[in-house]
Amino acid sequence: MRLTKRWQWLQRKVSRKLWLIALLYTVAGFISVLLGIWLTPVIPPGMSDLVTADAVGRILNILASSMLAVATFSLATLVSAHGSVTVSTSPRATALVMDNEVSRHALSVFIGTFLFSLVGLVALNAGVYGERGHVVLFLTTVLIIMLIVIALIRWIEHLSELAKVTETVERVEDAATRALVGRARFPGIGARPCESVEHRIPVGAGRVLANSVGYVEHIDMAALLQCSAEHGLEIFVLVEPGTLTNLQTPLACVAGGDCPQPVLEHIRAAFSLGRARTFDYDPRFGLIVLGEIASRALSPGVNDAGTAIDVIGRATRALSAWATTAAETDAEGEAPKAQVWFQTLAVHDLLDDVFTPIARDGAGNIAVQIRLQKAFAALSQLDHRALQQAARDHSQLAWERARDALSMDFERDALLPLVLSRRD
Repeated sequence: MRLTKRWQWLQRKVSRKLWLIALLYTVAGFISVLLGIWLTPVIPPGMSDLVTADAVGRILNILASSMLAVATFSLATLVSAHGSVTVSTSPRATALVMDNEVSRHALSVFIGTFLFSLVGLVALNAGVYGERGHVVLFLTTVLIIMLIVIALIRWIEHLSELAKVTETVERVEDAATRALVGRARFPGIGARPCESVEHRIPVGAGRVLANSVGYVEHIDMAALLQCSAEHGLEIFVLVEPGTLTNLQTPLACVAGGDCPQPVLEHIRAAFSLGRARTFDYDPRFGLIVLGEIASRALSPGVNDAGTAIDVIGRATRALSAWATTAAETDAEGEAPKAQVWFQTLAVHDLLDDVFTPIARDGAGNIAVQIRLQKAFAALSQLDHRALQQAARDHSQLAWERARDALSMDFERDALLPLVLSRRD
């Protein structure tokens, strides 16, 4: 996908925080207090007789006590789900359990309603509403209750699927597919894509080193393009989202003109580093996690070949979507005049991330090996020459592992006809 600007990326990260919606509900409580004060003169006197302040206070007390219990129970459920996902799939997949709209919204509504009730009770008991202002608080509370009902229904339905292996694997597949298809549409993520950036770097080009140890989470490609245009520079990006950096890792090389220290710092600031890899812009990470799930399923303690076979099918589907989208994309037309270069995805690495752990740990399982060879055959038929060759190479590698691991001659005889030739 074309990377967003840094502020857009930060905005997206903040929007996923659990406290955001809870904060909005708290703000709604304060707004209802202000509205109650401002609208008191226009509220009909008869309304205050229909809805008394004591009735509103009792409703808020019920909401405060019940929502605190529901929020505590929901958080405990999520913690339990995290542990279950860690044991049954991969610790890296736990981020997707929490990072979904239903979980975030439900917990935020429960916590936010509790905070809203506290604000309302304090204001009500302090007498800031006057004789009729509590009617506004009542109407706001009715609206909040409607939102709670919707959130509870969605949350109960969501709990029925939470922490299931198939549900978690599906989320990982969706995350990997989104990142792969996005990269296929914009192979240069806004810059000029090429297969080998290092071969284009001229002699004497300056290097921009990382200033911390971490994983590349985001690259502000718009800032790099602007810097290149303003200073007449050619920038060669040497890392991608998911790359592990240290203090000696070159983030980019710069050529084509004078590059004072402030410009180098501006280029370095375009690379955002974090402590862990994320799924958003890192297509390889999703494939790696799929491979981890299959590898854990094939371990002697689990011995679940069905999950490994399911992962093979999902990985094949994700890679097929990437190859199909890439075949329809004009990579040269993405940024034909840009002086910022970016490395395209290495196809062998993609297959290595997801299929090598399965081929290694499932070498002695004929069912897994047959499905693996069928997956390579399917990938080799797609309209993507690099993927075709990579599928043939990995087919041979998987066969070499299985040939020695399979104990029965008839299993080897059944598998051998499915192995692809390395030649076109």
